[in-house]
Amino acid sequence: EAWKAMQQRGGYWLDQVRGLEAVKRTAPAPRPSPRPPRAARPRKLSVTEIKTLIRDPYAVYAKHSLKLRPINPLVQSPDAPVRGIVLHRIMEDFVKLVARDPARLTRDTLMQVAAEVLEEEAPWPAARAMWLARIDRIADWFIARESQRAAFSSPVAFEQGARGSYTFADLGFTLSGFADRIDQTDDGDVLIYDYKTGTPPGKKEQRLFDKQLLIEAAMVERGGFPEVGVAHVAHAAFIGLGSKPVEVPAPLEEENPQEVLAGLHALLSRYLDEGQGFTARRMVQSDAFAGNYDQLARFGEWDGTSSARPEDLE
Repeated sequence: EAWKAMQQRGGYWLDQVRGLEAVKRTAPAPRPSPRPPRAARPRKLSVTEIKTLIRDPYAVYAKHSLKLRPINPLVQSPDAPVRGIVLHRIMEDFVKLVARDPARLTRDTLMQVAAEVLEEEAPWPAARAMWLARIDRIADWFIARESQRAAFSSPVAFEQGARGSYTFADLGFTLSGFADRIDQTDDGDVLIYDYKTGTPPGKKEQRLFDKQLLIEAAMVERGGFPEVGVAHVAHAAFIGLGSKPVEVPAPLEEENPQEVLAGLHALLSRYLDEGQGFTARRMVQSDAFAGNYDQLARFGEWDGTSSARPEDLE
């Protein structure tokens, strides 16, 4: 009898726990593919956002149609984007210095410029030392490559000065962008370079997804960069400044400017069509990819195997 009485008293509390833990199942959110009206679709993108439009259209919708921007961290850490900004400035300052005085094309000058920029831009002692060590490892390779480039060309525009745009008049759509660096030969041919802190995209990836250099080359040949004017692009390449430095050329011989612009026109036309949805994570490079708008898209309730559900918006 005592045991039964104890069970009854305990049953009351167990029922309370079950009540607290009771869950009403909610259906997971579908993979979004919003279809906003044509007037709410973007009419201007940067060259680097074309890759986003191909791989994660939802991010373009969230940024340009909903006008949402990620909030900067309360305390900035020495993350990859910051490292990229600092490295770009080091290379730009160094190349500008060498353009004024070719005798400064030395390892010592590069390391001096790097130390000065890091002291100004990187207020993290440990990160500063680590980044300077990385530059030290690639310094000889970079100086050797710069010596080869100096033999047949010279810099004519850098990121802030190398600003370009191109408008598809029939679509009312404008592309804009910055080239990290534009060189020019004595014959007037143009060479475009873009610095990468990580592994640069290969030729196949550039043809299908990361079309930045191909688009910039087409823009140059259509006079889209005022600092350069209309010119033939003889070479374009990503300069990878990671642990294994490498220069990866763009496949200009496989896609001429006319083909690049025609393909881009078709892509942009499709996304101006109200029947085309901006599917979340449509063609990301890997499952580990983390987008700025994954939480908004409720990624995790669905995954890459889930079918997108188009939704017409007013």
